[in-house]
Amino acid sequence: MDRVKKADLPFSHHTVDLLNCSDSDLLAIKEQLGLGLSLAELQYIRDHYVVRERKATDIELQTFDQTMSEHCSHKTFAGTIETPEGTINGLLKTYFRRLIDDLKPEWCYGVFEDNAGLVDITDDVTIAIKVETHNHPSAIEPFGGAATGLGGVIRDILGVWGEPIANTDVLCFGPLNYPYEKLPEGVKHPNYLFNGVVDGIGSYGNSIGIPTVNGATVFDDDYTGNVLVYAGCIGVLPKDQYIRKVKPGDYVVLAGGRTGHDGIHGVTFASVELSEESEETSRSAVQIANPIEEEKVKRAIKQISEQKLGSGITDIGGGGLSCGVCETAERYNLGVDAFIDRVPLKADDMAPWEIWISESQERMLLAVPPENLEKVLQIFSDEQVDATVLGQYNDSRHAKIFYNEEEIADLVLESLFNPPKLNRKTDWKPPELSDPILEMPESLGDILLQLLSSYNICSKEKVVRRYDQEVKGQTVIKPLQGWNSGPSDASVLKPLDDIWKGISVASGINSRYGKIDPYWMAASVIDEAIRNSVCVGGRRWALLDNFAWGNPEYPDRLGGLVYACKGCYDFAKAYGAPFVSGKDSLYNESPLGPVAPTLLITSLGIVPDIRKAVTMDLKKPGNALYMIGVTKPEIGGSEYLRLQGELGGSVPKLNPEVNMAAYKRVLDAMDSGIVAACHDCSEGGLAVSLSEMAFTGGIGLDVDIGQVPVSEFMRDDYLLFSESNGRLLVEVHADKTDEFEKIMHDSPFSCIGVVKKDPLLTIMKDGDPLLELDLSLLMEAWKTPLEARR
Repeated sequence: MDRVKKADLPFSHHTVDLLNCSDSDLLAIKEQLGLGLSLAELQYIRDHYVVRERKATDIELQTFDQTMSEHCSHKTFAGTIETPEGTINGLLKTYFRRLIDDLKPEWCYGVFEDNAGLVDITDDVTIAIKVETHNHPSAIEPFGGAATGLGGVIRDILGVWGEPIANTDVLCFGPLNYPYEKLPEGVKHPNYLFNGVVDGIGSYGNSIGIPTVNGATVFDDDYTGNVLVYAGCIGVLPKDQYIRKVKPGDYVVLAGGRTGHDGIHGVTFASVELSEESEETSRSAVQIANPIEEEKVKRAIKQISEQKLGSGITDIGGGGLSCGVCETAERYNLGVDAFIDRVPLKADDMAPWEIWISESQERMLLAVPPENLEKVLQIFSDEQVDATVLGQYNDSRHAKIFYNEEEIADLVLESLFNPPKLNRKTDWKPPELSDPILEMPESLGDILLQLLSSYNICSKEKVVRRYDQEVKGQTVIKPLQGWNSGPSDASVLKPLDDIWKGISVASGINSRYGKIDPYWMAASVIDEAIRNSVCVGGRRWALLDNFAWGNPEYPDRLGGLVYACKGCYDFAKAYGAPFVSGKDSLYNESPLGPVAPTLLITSLGIVPDIRKAVTMDLKKPGNALYMIGVTKPEIGGSEYLRLQGELGGSVPKLNPEVNMAAYKRVLDAMDSGIVAACHDCSEGGLAVSLSEMAFTGGIGLDVDIGQVPVSEFMRDDYLLFSESNGRLLVEVHADKTDEFEKIMHDSPFSCIGVVKKDPLLTIMKDGDPLLELDLSLLMEAWKTPLEARR
């Protein structure tokens, strides 16, 4: 029995008879319409139409499909999870929203409720921040996937009436030298993905005139089949322009790019695993970017915001109009009538349901009071942006969709947005791993050079220079520092013209820790994002979480995710740093297996006076170098073990109370003008951080690691290459050491060396030489690897 039948209308429209449908009938309908719904979800929808005693339509089922997708509904994070420790009623509620109740930060709002997190910088001005992922599209078409990912997150800032001022990017690839013969069918080579993604982000960000100020590039075997593209944006807006008061009678205005076939079923594609067939079956789900169109839209939105002409705004992203229109009505407890034959199209052959769910880019949806409609349309016209009145909001609590004066959908919003919650179980067990017994290296200097040449540590200047870092003139500390373009710990921006207060933007990521222990991975990357901010003078942090995980339907994958979420709660609370926004990207699986369990933490800090911000390059011979924090024999997941082809088992742990106290004291020293430079210890450990500070500043160091605070006696290689958390290297002005030590006296610290004019890194142990290398050798090892590739 064919349950999908064409309606007797002069355009493509189908009715779907769900009444008395068997499970096999439901699955057949799913296949016929290209839906991503589970059988349980199909049963729920069937029962809904049985109660309504009517047939469904194709556009209604497509709307359910988009709204209930993992990408749009975050049903794993919203669902019930049974763990050995008990029942979790929603990861988002239990571990992220709960922090707001616990910490009660009066300086952030819109938390997990709007397109971006909002954080006060003054009593009158707010910073908006959001980080998104665009992984599956980038695996299929890296340039377009990355470009549209950046375009989408910029629109998230526009979607809170903000003016975008800076972008971020964190990119994860397989090894660039991965053997071609080992690639399975349907998986593109990491080198191809690397070049395409970097070019896509650079092309979009540069064209729209927004600087890319912070990021990271990570390489691991487990990203070979699952490239990760994290794109972020920061914006600014006066608090009185954050308007959210949509009422019945307000108009629905669609503005921006025209709607086409690109991006259809994009959220469905993003909510399933990649397969050998994804290239062929899902290419149309990848959107097409047009940054010049978005720049025009951005200018128009700024004018509308400044004149306070709109009552609400959102971007058209995942799920297209189906999500943008319905979610807005649901948010304000309203209904809506939408006439989608008014939508400006790229192609004339689009069916109504395709128009409704297309994810064509550069589109915004505004709610406009009747008295302001003419002004809003004129602003868009002046910027040469298409703007169309699609319909009006009402108090019906239904979304009714019309095409050529025919009603083609009548959706009950309460049923659309309140499906039964998922109920899943976890079964995660710690992997049986231990640290290998390594022979002491014959040459610690050779190991250091190898580490500096590894893809995860080496210079990313080839990537960074692809992006404009200082357009708009607000970038105070850029991603590259010093005479030799060394790696900055964080970026600093001055978003306001009339005060010296600024913001810091930093990140933390380390999936190798996630392979060992997701809980302590979360702790480590939170600490890294915070201490990177400390290095430039940042404080009062707001955090963003971005998970990239495997298929949550597997109990072990879900179990690891739960422990990572618990780590987020425990350590964000300990640092007093609330999460203000986040995004989960699940189902990152390919023919090569699951993605490395990855959590990106972004920190947004306040820099009270940008004139006192600190960079990481050494400044002056004769200055003292201090180590803050304790080094422990924690080499599990380290870059040192990666060199040996090992993973290890002793992932770094941390004491947040001890670390936080030390960070506050370092910030006090910075505020007093005592600190000349500051750099964190992370990938590669102490030896790598010393090298980076030295060659970036172009001056040398004499260091005695026998003075480093340690938890126990340690081998020399562990002391140099352990990646223990909570550690900072601080250069202190020669005449300020007594004052610095007085400030730091209750924290673990030690003077371990002195800056020298000679371009040499000399490392000793209790006076005995361990290694001495010319800065030119260190810099060559660090600069060469990516520069040699294209």
